Amino acid sequence: MKPLAFSVNWDYRCPFARIVHEHVITALEGGADWEVQFVPFCLNQVHLEEGEPAVWDNPERAPDRLALEVGIAVRDRLPERFLAVHRALFDARHELGGDLRDEGVVRAALQTAGFDAAEVDSVFGFVRDGWPRETLRAEHEKSVAEHAAFGVPTFMVDGQAAFVRIMERANGDAVRATETIERVVRLLTEHPELNELKHTTIRR
Repeated sequence: MKPLAFSVNWDYRCPFARIVHEHVITALEGGADWEVQFVPFCLNQVHLEEGEPAVWDNPERAPDRLALEVGIAVRDRLPERFLAVHRALFDARHELGGDLRDEGVVRAALQTAGFDAAEVDSVFGFVRDGWPRETLRAEHEKSVAEHAAFGVPTFMVDGQAAFVRIMERANGDAVRATETIERVVRLLTEHPELNELKHTTIRR
């Protein structure tokens, strides 16, 4: 059987992206047979005031891009270590309350993911080279142009895209995480007539 394939975007600032990506990471670490493309998306870019320069064209916004660019650098140059870094960066923001605009916080997240000091410096070297910034620009703009993406987390499958919020964390349960994500993808691919479903109250 062909592996399940889908794309899902992220920005480390968003708590709902954290929940979805935690499910994806937990499922993959538990052996889910998926082909996942992780797509960076810049929330700062979509919330610009009229007339402001794009985030990737404004040197003053470099701290706002930092965590995303670090994630891209690891994804593209050290893909076998991406899931650990991805989880650590989300945790740095949402578990530890860190400011991902702070280089020290991002460096600490990389160390939590198992990087030594030299490896951390190497990742920051990739960021200084500038190509993660250009990758962020290209992938963000492509998802907007092709899928009208407006936020995170957005799933993209076979030309279909949907913004999805999952309210409960995976809590280390790989079976539950796998079932949750596969349910979302099936709804997107098998039921395109379902445009919007939103609970009027939140179950606690």
